[in-house]
This record gives sequence, C-alpha cells and structure tokens, in this order.
Amino acid sequence: MASDTLPLPLGEGRGEGEGASTREKIEHLRALRDQAREGGGQRRIEAQHAKGKLTARERLDLLLDPDTFVEIDQFVQHHSTSFGLENEHYYGDGVVTGYGQIDGRLVYVFSQDFTVFGGSLSESHGQKICKVMDLALKNGAPMIGLNDSGGARIQEGVVSLGAYAEIFLRNVLASGVIPQISAVLGPCAGGAVYSPAMTDFTFMVEGTSFMFVTGPDVVKTVTHEEVDFEDLGGATVHNATSGVAHFAAEDEAACLDQVRRLLSFLPSNNVDDPPLLRSADPIDRMDDALNDIIPDQPTRSYDMHQVIRSVVDDGDFLEVHAQYAQNIIVAFARLGGRSVGIVAQQPTVLAGVLDINASVKAARFVRFCDAFNIPLVTFVDVPGFLPGVGQEHGGIIRQGAKLLYAYCEATVPKVTVITRKAYGGAYDVMSSKHIRGDISLAWPTAEIAVMGIEGAVNIVFRSELSSAADPEALRLQLAQDYRENLANPYVAAGRGYIDDVIEPRETRPRLINALEMLQNKRDTNPPKKHGNIPL
Repeated sequence: MASDTLPLPLGEGRGEGEGASTREKIEHLRALRDQAREGGGQRRIEAQHAKGKLTARERLDLLLDPDTFVEIDQFVQHHSTSFGLENEHYYGDGVVTGYGQIDGRLVYVFSQDFTVFGGSLSESHGQKICKVMDLALKNGAPMIGLNDSGGARIQEGVVSLGAYAEIFLRNVLASGVIPQISAVLGPCAGGAVYSPAMTDFTFMVEGTSFMFVTGPDVVKTVTHEEVDFEDLGGATVHNATSGVAHFAAEDEAACLDQVRRLLSFLPSNNVDDPPLLRSADPIDRMDDALNDIIPDQPTRSYDMHQVIRSVVDDGDFLEVHAQYAQNIIVAFARLGGRSVGIVAQQPTVLAGVLDINASVKAARFVRFCDAFNIPLVTFVDVPGFLPGVGQEHGGIIRQGAKLLYAYCEATVPKVTVITRKAYGGAYDVMSSKHIRGDISLAWPTAEIAVMGIEGAVNIVFRSELSSAADPEALRLQLAQDYRENLANPYVAAGRGYIDDVIEPRETRPRLINALEMLQNKRDTNPPKKHGNIPL
C-alpha cells in the first residue's frame, strides 16, 4: 500500500514521555501484516483475477502443505528516490519469500506479486530472492520460484540489473546441488527469462504464461515481424517448439499440482536418496501382453508408452518435455518403489530416430538424473541418427555427442533394455555396455548391427546383387542370412555385450532385481574441475 496510507506511527498525538503500550504495538504489527498481505491493493488483486491469474499468496497456498508457509522479509521495501518512487512504497516490494513443506519435506519459495509494480525486480526484491536461495543451498532443500514479472524495474536502472545477476550466479552455484524449479505464471521478459532457463525444470500455464527476451513490439520494430504474445512466447511454443519449458498446464492450480508431483520423485539435494514410496504393485509382476507388442514387420511401429506403463509401478509415470522432440521419451517413474529416470525411443514418431532436438532433450535429462542419484532405465529401439542436410548443418555431430557425453559421464546405476533396433553409433550412445552401462538386457526381437539389414545387404553384397539372375530373391536370402548371423541379440550376448536375453514379459521383475543389486553402486570420474561437454 502506498506510503501516504500507512498506519499512523506509534505514539502519534501522545504527550511528551508517553509511549505506545504493548497491546498497541501488537495491534500496529497486525495492521502492518494486513497491509503486506494486500500487496498492491484490492483493485489490482481484482485485475489479477480478471486475467485468470492468482495472487502471489494464493499460489503459495496451493503449492505448499496447509499451514506450513513461513514468510521472510515481509516488511522489506525499495530504497528508490527517483521518478516518483520515493512516494510509493509497498511492504514486500513485489515478491513473497519464505519456506514451507511439500509432502512434509522442506522447500524454499519465492512468489512474485504482479499487483506491486507489475512484479518488477528491484534491488530489494532481488535481495529477498537471493536470501532464500542462499538458505536453500545451505540447508539442502529444493528452490521453487513462481515467476510473474514485467522484468527489471526501469526506474532503478543498473541496480536492478545487478540484482538479476546476483540471482543468476546463485542459479549456477546451486545447479546439481539442489533441485531448482521455475513456474512461469505470467509474463517473464528480458533478463527475467534467464533464471528459469538455468533451473532444472520450467512449468508454464496455457494462455497466461509468456517468456521472451524481447516482446512483440520490439520484434516488430527490429525485424518487422507481426506476432502476438502467445505465438512469440506462450506455453505451447516453449513446450513444443523451443523446448525452453518442460511442462504445460491448463490453469495455475494444475500447474502447481504438477510441481508437487515432480518433487515426489526427486531427492532434496545431491547427497540424499530419492524418496522411497512402496506400492501394492508386486515386484514380480509380469505382463504377457509385452510378448506380443513388437510387430512382426520391422517397418511397423508400436507405442513405447505402453511398454513403460506395463513395467513401472502402478503404470504411473511423469513424462518430461512431453510435447518436444517426441521421438524420444524422458520420464520419472518408480520401480519397486524407487525413483528412476526413463529414457526411451518412441517408434511412432520418426521411427524413434535420434535427431538434434531428441539428443539434447535426453542429454539434459540424463545429466539431471545423474546429479541427483536417480538411476537410469533406457529402452532402446533406435534406427540411428537422422540423416539430412539440415541435421548435418545444424550440428547433429556435436548435438548427438552431448547425449553420448551425458551417458558416459553418468555414474548412477544404468540399466538398458533393447526392445528392437539398435543400429550404428546410436547403439553405442544409448547406454550401451561399452560406455559403463551396468546391466544390458535384450528382448529376442532385438536387432543389433552397424545398420539396418536391407542397407547392409545392399552395401556388402553390391556386386553379387548386380550380377544375379534374380536379385530380389537373392536379396531376401542374404537378408535372412544377415539377420541370423549378425542382426540378433545372441551375437552380442555371446561377447558379453548383452547380459541376458529375456522374454518381454519378464522386463519388470528383471529391472527391479537389477536396480536392487545396484543400489550400493560406487563409480567415479577422474578428478577434474569439470569436463568440456560439446555445447
């Protein structure tokens, strides 16, 4: 609330020597708290609701366990003395900060208040966020930011930019130490976008969330392109096209519920184990339907979601980046109660081929799981890397190497199941035995080879086919010979590259057994400051 409507100072109108009583001081405190909770006032709260948005405090009520939020820095105000700001002060200065619990576990939070200066970030606003980030890092608890801000407070100039940089630094220092989650619940523009981009997971709400470095007006001025907020930086764009965001929700309540669900799979920090949640799903359960899921024709697809659903506890998993690079699936699930990260090709999209976007998507997920002690389960059905001029010029070599690097670097338990195709370098990349995969299993339908059968036959037997009286009959015979002699799981199993060939229906119990065996795994990388991932 503006300074000219702040409560009357204590002792106002009293005679000399008279002071406020204890009861009056308490009433004064209560009045100040009430004002702080009002943010920018009732009119602006109503405007926020009219946009389909909740207030900063309403969001915290949905996110956190009931009656667990403890606020910090409720009475902080800005220190500006220019452009009229010296006459306008609000308690909290546009952001609510503190800590609470989610499912009984400690988390730290900040929630930007758009009703106060449009949620713009000032020096004081930034200092409040930095304080809870420091506490989260010291105490090993997740940091959750609820973003709803017009960006830097223009009236404060470089001071507000410095405050952003202080936040960015803490994002980097906390990376890989505590989970960092951003929910974008309104505009997020300019420098404000870089903090969410450096956190582990970003959530957006359809229709009310926007992220962009420069808004539509600037784009029109510079490039003469006509674009609105939604098409430039809405939830659909960043979930399906840019890959900046990982989750999209239909409203804020669903978004905050997604945040709670994600945290149920994650440890509080990089030295804790993920939560162990037992279910009634038997660990020895088998699913006979898996024995028939792979089509007899190698060119036909099947839905890898069905495989995952058949294997994990209660058929329940949380897919990450579900709308982006859909030829690969990354998700959190549980096996025998333990959190696992799942990486899997999706044969129904581009035949599950690895391209630039899929490689980067999976690499980032693998590195997150490794940083937070979450075992990796990889389902492989990959025909190779996507060919084409666009892919080569876009750097598929460098981008694909990111996924290879991530799997090689990971020291968490890694269990791999080859369901069908594992061709070429993509076989190596997908958590193979050769890059420290711990347990490699294959279904009888697995084909492990340098390339697809038809392509291999055409290259190896080019001269024979060109001179044959009936080249098609010879090609069929040579393909059958190639499949029997090379493109099957038993050649790899004979060399120990595959630990066992299993019936598909046995997949769940074998995975759980492998993860139990690996639960005390110890593996390290050579001492170094850090590696040089091919960014």
